[in-house]
Amino acid sequence: MNPDNFEAMTFAGDYRKYLEPETVSRLSRLDLIARLVVEGFITGLHRSPYHGFSVEFSEYRPYMPGDPTRLIDWKVYGRSDRYYVKRFEEETNLKAYLLVDASGSMGYASGKTTKLQYAVYLAAALSYLMLTQRDAVGLATFDSQIRRFLPPRSVLSYLSVLLKELDNLSGAGDTNLSETCHSLAERIKRRGLIILFSDLFDDPDRLLGALKHFRHKKHEVIVFHVLDPMEIRFDFKGDTLFIDLESGTSVQTEPWQVREGYRNLMQAFMDRYRRECLRNRIDYVPVSTDQPFSNVLFRYLSKRSRLGG
Repeated sequence: MNPDNFEAMTFAGDYRKYLEPETVSRLSRLDLIARLVVEGFITGLHRSPYHGFSVEFSEYRPYMPGDPTRLIDWKVYGRSDRYYVKRFEEETNLKAYLLVDASGSMGYASGKTTKLQYAVYLAAALSYLMLTQRDAVGLATFDSQIRRFLPPRSVLSYLSVLLKELDNLSGAGDTNLSETCHSLAERIKRRGLIILFSDLFDDPDRLLGALKHFRHKKHEVIVFHVLDPMEIRFDFKGDTLFIDLESGTSVQTEPWQVREGYRNLMQAFMDRYRRECLRNRIDYVPVSTDQPFSNVLFRYLSKRSRLGG
């Protein structure tokens, strides 16, 4: 047996399980994870009420009044009873920038998948999906400063470069999200799609100002707010020692004594980002690391469809 195929064969079967973070965390190769997550998603998409969405996304757009009728694809009309025209190359190509927060707080996990691992799996899957759609993909990784910046490329061979960089990430260092985003907004000149993966643990006023900087530069922005379920629910039991993964400071407490206040503050924290992002036409997507990847991938696909439509 070819050892390169063993891992895939071990997990062969229903592709839907590759959308579950716990299953994906058992795989070691990021290229395999990216492919299986995307194939699981596409398989599920074709079996869902959204059947046909991916076809419209990848090569076609709906016929619009004023389009030359000679551009209508009659074969697609025969299959779907809907009018589509094939997109031109300049319509389909997009420059996307994946911004991955690799600071210390992203290393937290109450289960098998850290926030950083979840972000890496998502970034890998989106890279695979976009490159197969001939979109250009770039990558920036950072903690308190930009650690690596890989400019966008649209060739499929670029995937190995992106995955190698993602695979080497480890959550460490302080966070300075706002200054990092301001720097990237100045660095990225051509209008594109900015996709941020972070727990957003920074001053909301400063970070929202940085996200508005991207919008001022005419970029489309998606923020995937990656949190661990225990950070949301705070269901810790018994006397617990909490240690800040970035500063190292600690506090010991009985969680039940502070649970209600903590949950209220966390909800207000998330609501603030949701409200301000909506106001500034930024897609805000709260994500828990126990959530299937399909929800997040569909949110991207929806955004990409609107950009090209």
